[in-house]
Amino acid sequence: MSTAIKIPPTRVVVATTAMLSFISFWRAAAIVLADLGSSAFYAGGIAEEAIGLSAPWLILGVMLFSICVRTVYIESSSMFVRGGVYRVVKEAMGGTLAKISVSALIFDFILTAPISGVSAGQYLVGLVNETFRLMGYSYHLDRDHGAAVFAILVILYFWRKNLIGIEESSGKAMSIMKVATVMVVIMIGWGLLTVLVRGSRGLPPLPSTQSFKFSSEALGWLQGTSIPTIPLFILIIGFGHSILALSGEETLAQVYREIAHPKLQNLKRAAITIFIFSATFTPAVSFLAYALIADKERAGYHDNMISGIAMHLLGPYELRLLFQALVVLVGILMLASACNTAIIGSNGVLNRLSEDGVLPDWFRQPHHKYGTTYRLLNCIVVLQILAVIVSRGNVFMLGEAYAFGVIWSFAMNAVSTLILRFKRPEDREWRVPLNFRVGRWEIPVGLSLVALVLIATAIMNLFTKRVATISGIAFTAALYLTFLVTEHVTRSRKLSKNKELERFLLENRSTISADDLNVRPGAILVAVRDYRSLHPFNKVLEKTNVKHQDIVALTVRRIIAVNPGQHPLAADQLFTDYEQLLFTKVVEMAEKSGKKVELIVVPGSDPLAVIMQTALRLKIAKIVAGVSYKMNIDELARRLGEAWEAAGPPEQGMTLELIARDGRSHFFDIGPHPPRLWPEDIDRAHRLWLKLTREKYGARLHHRDVVGVALKRLEKDLESAREKEVLRDFETEVISPAANRPADQSKRVSSHVLRK
Repeated sequence: MSTAIKIPPTRVVVATTAMLSFISFWRAAAIVLADLGSSAFYAGGIAEEAIGLSAPWLILGVMLFSICVRTVYIESSSMFVRGGVYRVVKEAMGGTLAKISVSALIFDFILTAPISGVSAGQYLVGLVNETFRLMGYSYHLDRDHGAAVFAILVILYFWRKNLIGIEESSGKAMSIMKVATVMVVIMIGWGLLTVLVRGSRGLPPLPSTQSFKFSSEALGWLQGTSIPTIPLFILIIGFGHSILALSGEETLAQVYREIAHPKLQNLKRAAITIFIFSATFTPAVSFLAYALIADKERAGYHDNMISGIAMHLLGPYELRLLFQALVVLVGILMLASACNTAIIGSNGVLNRLSEDGVLPDWFRQPHHKYGTTYRLLNCIVVLQILAVIVSRGNVFMLGEAYAFGVIWSFAMNAVSTLILRFKRPEDREWRVPLNFRVGRWEIPVGLSLVALVLIATAIMNLFTKRVATISGIAFTAALYLTFLVTEHVTRSRKLSKNKELERFLLENRSTISADDLNVRPGAILVAVRDYRSLHPFNKVLEKTNVKHQDIVALTVRRIIAVNPGQHPLAADQLFTDYEQLLFTKVVEMAEKSGKKVELIVVPGSDPLAVIMQTALRLKIAKIVAGVSYKMNIDELARRLGEAWEAAGPPEQGMTLELIARDGRSHFFDIGPHPPRLWPEDIDRAHRLWLKLTREKYGARLHHRDVVGVALKRLEKDLESAREKEVLRDFETEVISPAANRPADQSKRVSSHVLRK
């Protein structure tokens, strides 16, 4: 009989509520519009090429319908189901349909970057050719090939940015939308003035059996059948070819968790802002193109419709070319932003599949230098570049294929949300309108109608879009089969692999406090993420006396929401195999040193903000971390200081210790503290004090008075004509401090930063 003592599993406190950097609804709307608004640059031309002159009315109808689709996303987001379409569909309809749905969604993401990059390239090549023409050169670039090369360069650029881990901020999206708004206002105002001066050719023909002129590609397998003669089906076919204008709608769900309080109210405000801008901009492009450009000539601008509008406005050629340059600039900024969103979204979806055991953990192994999931990024970018090469820069071909993922991801999300109305009928913060109650049953008429329209459009597109159907189904089927095989292999391997790892008892907490961890005030917080680089943690173990000071090991579980959904984060979403391996290494080191360490996992979108918020909640005295490949030591300290200020700022200050790979420590004070002064600065203040006391003030004057007057004079000079002179002095001080200090002192204090 065995007498072995059963050792209880080590406790890990898991925060189920993410610590996020919250943004205003204006910034949330800007992020969505930077993606959604990009479709205005290509959707109108693709729709007109497919269905004829009535396309502007269908584009307008789609943009009005967008508010209905958005209400579905609002309801889905307000229910707090995390993990996007995969999680929502899995809960509503099971794992098989969830894998199929997420395969279609990935197809959507894979094609977002190619169509956005190629469209931006079309606008750029058009501008270059117009410039050559103005300068008298007969040479011109091939539009499709030039656009394809540009798209590949954009994709590679954002692959590199995401590999390093540098993210686009909401502030950049806001700046892009400010410039875009100026461009839209100029376009609409100038376009209306042109119509008034030259006279109008009227509005496009209303949708009817006579006005729809479907191309052979637009009817697909319905060519030669009677279906395209039935009015209802004609409308659905036209609607399906215009649905591309809704591309990027899923971005609204990505940013929901980051919207500031009150969340739901701000989400609605963002949705209304998005609707006003997109329902004005996107249809205006199609209507102005019809009004200003002759039918035969307009066909040449289907790939860059707004540039065509710019070159047909009233005014001198040079001024119109200048406006076209603004159009191209805005287009590149918005379409490039959509490329980046596609890479981030794809990476987020595939990471969740890996966390759920569908993909092997091999894909999530972090880059040895940057800590990003580079293998997933490589797979995504290879597929995106392959799509550009296969399409040869043809926007229409990419648009047809792209519509498959767009409509099916919308449809599956709507149907799943509808099923969850009956499967999980509990109260929600918000519901899609038009709900009627019959006895104890609620009939969701509004949600049902939205789901019906999306499903009908998706099914019709299967027959009308041959390229999209063949490529979409082939890609979805291949990806689904891949998921089945990898899920089986992954789960088989995990059964044996997990035996080698430490067992952990997960304790879920909605928020983190010192009581949850039994941590005394003044503890040390060590940030850990890479199990191959735990030298900062090891140094803390060596130096700390745990009788007087507790140690907390914190890892931040990065959350990149694709479609936040309907309940709090599950522990297995946060504490994956990677966290288990990381904390196994941490526990081994702690046991070897014989010191107790508290373990904690906290989710969030900004790791530095999460570290600081957790430190403040636990009343930490010192934060210890390794240096980052992404930024230098001073920049890392500054960012943590900004995170401290963004948290209140509270009265509590703390010390930051950043440990380099060679073992050297760099110390920084965060929060209010007396500034550390150079010895010669102290001498200078003393000399001034001596001079002033001898000449006039005597014992009434103190050193603090000298410093106080100097600071007030500095503040006054910065607000006067002497500002540039003062800033030059600061520039000299900041750029070459070592040149102005004694060598021994410069080395002694160079690792300290002064935070006022």
